[in-house]
Amino acid sequence: MTAQQWNATDYASHARFVSDLGQPVFDVLQPQAGERILDLGCGDGALTEQLAARGSIVVGIDASADLLAAARARGLDVRLVDAQALPFVGEFDAVFSNAVLHWIPDLTPVLNGVHRALRSHGRFVGEFGGHGCVAAVCTALRAVAARHGVDITLPWNFVTVEEFEASLAATGFEALFVRLVPRPTSLPSGIAPWLRTFASWAFDALPEGQREAAFAETVDLLRPALCDSRGRWTADYTRLRFAARRVEMA
Repeated sequence: MTAQQWNATDYASHARFVSDLGQPVFDVLQPQAGERILDLGCGDGALTEQLAARGSIVVGIDASADLLAAARARGLDVRLVDAQALPFVGEFDAVFSNAVLHWIPDLTPVLNGVHRALRSHGRFVGEFGGHGCVAAVCTALRAVAARHGVDITLPWNFVTVEEFEASLAATGFEALFVRLVPRPTSLPSGIAPWLRTFASWAFDALPEGQREAAFAETVDLLRPALCDSRGRWTADYTRLRFAARRVEMA
């Protein structure tokens, strides 16, 4: 499977809801003026900019050079860093992450890196796709791939509450809360641009001439479940929202 590629223009056009709907997590974080905060997976910097506006000293990291260029255009301190290899040690009062962790198959290196990056009793607050997120989309992608004689491995790691609580405990965090939050999400651009933005890799195993047809079949398969009688699309999102505190490892 080809790695997900991000385009800042497409992201701004078809995925702005990701940052727009991040306010509840922002409220849990309660950023304070003068705090040093790491935005893990900052994307184009929309939420990073809000953290900085509160007076926090913010560093954003992301693996997409294109999204980071858009973040730098906002005047932000952002860096090209792999979330699984964080280089920071005891630098931050808080780590914030929105809509990132479900892209990472093994969360242990990330959580260990966050633990190292935080100061004593620093907090880790975030949200990402949880168990059951976009279940209809996952089912449709697999079904269409099977019709075309290929098997696909989806890149999303949608963990349960229990799995994430166990991961936090194993890497030196006290979970303050971890919960699944159903969040049906309106897609003003429709499901086809969503698929192009978040699942562009889905049919890479097919000959190039068959890929467009496969995407069209996926849209048709999803229409009864996710599109209403007025042509409005809603994605079946479920988020895992959490807050945790760093504890000293024995």
